Amino acid sequence: MANQTPTRIGIFGYGNLGRGVEAACAQNDDLELVAVFTRRNPSDLKLRTEGVPVYSDDSLSAHTDDIDVLVLCGGSANDLPRQTAVCSALYNFVDSFDTHAKIPQHFAEVDAQARQAGKVGVISAGWDPGLFSLARVYAGAVLPEGHDYTFWGRGVSQGHSDAIRNIDGVADARQYTVPVPAALEAVRNGENPDLTTRQKHTRECYVVAEEGADLDAIEQAIVTMPNYFADYDTTVTFISQEELDANHAGIPHGGSVIRSGNTGFDGATNHVVEFSLKLDSNPEFTGSVLAATARAVHRMSQEGQVGCRTLFDVPPSYLSPLSDEELRATML
Repeated sequence: MANQTPTRIGIFGYGNLGRGVEAACAQNDDLELVAVFTRRNPSDLKLRTEGVPVYSDDSLSAHTDDIDVLVLCGGSANDLPRQTAVCSALYNFVDSFDTHAKIPQHFAEVDAQARQAGKVGVISAGWDPGLFSLARVYAGAVLPEGHDYTFWGRGVSQGHSDAIRNIDGVADARQYTVPVPAALEAVRNGENPDLTTRQKHTRECYVVAEEGADLDAIEQAIVTMPNYFADYDTTVTFISQEELDANHAGIPHGGSVIRSGNTGFDGATNHVVEFSLKLDSNPEFTGSVLAATARAVHRMSQEGQVGCRTLFDVPPSYLSPLSDEELRATML
């Protein structure tokens, strides 16, 4: 199955992730970027793609006929819980909501709006949640007797960095998620250790504080933040903006999903399944996943589907620009 005409993409939010989606559109002939929406002054944005208009976010409702799928590129902490629900009443949509504990609530709210409006979309597309989620499902289906482990990093988490930047007194920040080496080695060896959240990862935060800000209050707000830092050993290091720009400008990330399981009537045959990523740019890779998902959403919309979906509900062939015949000939 392949689209006959390009999927017209709109981007809401032109930060690192929005620019990643823009770059992905430029690499795919069947995806056409047609609009960018921003909360900033539209005239302040300079896109890499020539001829694409930039609109204020207060004009979202005025361009529904021009866009097949709107890709929401805001942060999960404060933007997407509100923006996706609102935009799903106007557009077919994709977002990268990544607060795992709140995904069921986010899904329910967005699904209600989308169904009422007759729209379809996918939330929590990216690599985790997203591709890693699929890896967990596939491995668990094949090895029902086993244990799942997910390790992230070492890399910059955009969502966690964004959560820190939303704290009063913080001018800028980068947060690194770091696997605990001994835990990762034990899992890869098939030892099936019982690991707490704290035993699997540490979190390193590099923070630029505003002048006169209460550093102790900022640190306490970080290390006690639920869903983000409270369950981890977290270190907070205050640095200058110059040091942050010099030493933490990149946004690398990655990680591994591992399932260790057994087969056979006596369960004596052991297996380890691992799916891993090493990313030079977290937002560019995530943007590429969002772009492929937008292609799938357009196809689902053409079929008349409505409501919210996740990547669990998307046929793999819908993500690809190749036809079913090409997929069978080249990928199967």
